[in-house]
Amino acid sequence: MLVFYYLCLDNAFLCTDGIMCLFLDKNMKLNPAFVDRTESLFGKERFERFIAALDCEPVVSIRYNASKQAPDSDNSVVPWAANGRYLASRPVFTADPLFHAGCYYVQEASSMFLEQFVKRYIDAPVRALDLCAAPGGKTTHLLSLLPKGSMLVSNEPVPQRAQVLAENVIKWGNPSSVVTRNEPADFSSFGNFFDLIVVDAPCSGEGMFRKDQGAVEQWSISNVEQCVKRQKRILEDIWPSLRPGGVLVYSTCTFNREENEDCVQWIADELGATPLMVETGEDWSITRALAGDMPVYRFIPGFTAGEGFFIAALRKDGDAPLAQPRQQRYQPVVAKQKATVGGWLTRPDDFNFVQQGERVVAMPREHTNAMLALQQKMRVLHCGLPLADIKNNKFLPLHQLAMSNALATDAFCKVELEREQALAYLHREALTFEQAPVGYLLLTYKGMPIGFAKNIGNRANNLYPAEWRIRKNPVEL
Repeated sequence: MLVFYYLCLDNAFLCTDGIMCLFLDKNMKLNPAFVDRTESLFGKERFERFIAALDCEPVVSIRYNASKQAPDSDNSVVPWAANGRYLASRPVFTADPLFHAGCYYVQEASSMFLEQFVKRYIDAPVRALDLCAAPGGKTTHLLSLLPKGSMLVSNEPVPQRAQVLAENVIKWGNPSSVVTRNEPADFSSFGNFFDLIVVDAPCSGEGMFRKDQGAVEQWSISNVEQCVKRQKRILEDIWPSLRPGGVLVYSTCTFNREENEDCVQWIADELGATPLMVETGEDWSITRALAGDMPVYRFIPGFTAGEGFFIAALRKDGDAPLAQPRQQRYQPVVAKQKATVGGWLTRPDDFNFVQQGERVVAMPREHTNAMLALQQKMRVLHCGLPLADIKNNKFLPLHQLAMSNALATDAFCKVELEREQALAYLHREALTFEQAPVGYLLLTYKGMPIGFAKNIGNRANNLYPAEWRIRKNPVEL
């Protein structure tokens, strides 16, 4: 096992963090009640090592979108995530066009442990829900992990956060995705609708103390108690939507027993479920249950290379088939239109082409009925693959198409951009392509699509979504 040192003031001690970490005096003032409770739970030796780690720089990790870009071999692998990588330092991700192209996601390494549950217990196509999904770390991970033929609904009740979630889902490029903005109770009419539900529950945030001073300042015992009540209410609200025999993954970014082991025990006893176990590597330095002996998994700074995190999975008691919504009606595009927009996709026969107002949406055939049912009852921000808007009987290709893994890239004239040009495009500056034909152009960077432009001769209209544009001037990046 690789061993590294924390260099802390006038002494150093061994740690298994996997990343060199330097001591920084942040004058972090922890609530005495947090110190007492956490030391009692962790034990003195584990707690001291944890406290020392809080004064160290957080590790930086990303997860590659293997459908767009192969993971590099230059950085350390996150051992529990095949496409996860630790970075030696934190670059300016905004300055990398590949980040905007959805080639990777900046995700905390501990959260990537979700992969172990999916690989162990999900071996056939499922209908899944990521209930508290913003900004999109676990959602984009699920879109890469779930077996082919699966569908994922990603939900976030907070409007601004839901928009960020939709942006990240679109950039990831999987057309079997839906983004909703609803409260957990809104799913009550969708009984037995999901095989898998992931609840990354709102919590007291103790695991983020190293990265978020606000979490330190806002911590209190009463906040922990309120979080527990909220977590149980969320779980009760969503439980009917999980079919008997389905799997619930529950996680928090906090340390206390009440929001973690106690809550998992409550799910098992009150809702009816069996905790599930996964294997872990000996050198991963993952901490098991600190209260009781149930199969739960804790990530503690100073031991594992990541921020504080807790995760467990349970199988709902019983067995029942997935509920199928009644047949939904929709307006299909006419044959001539289908021939046009279908030519933009690599496998058009995999989709139904649905006209919704002045927009054409490609929905995977096996999920069209479920997607339309969700659109009827929920606040849906993104669904399937929006292809084009229709204006004056002409099709205007949408940015969602440029980001999609289903795009037939040879359907458009491609223009490869240098980094400065790509950043200018992402800033929504006007561009000129003197050698390119008039019409819609697919702009690429290092071979990866980053969006469309419409060349009108002396200039090109920048079609990058205005709400996504890079705010900072590219010359400053």
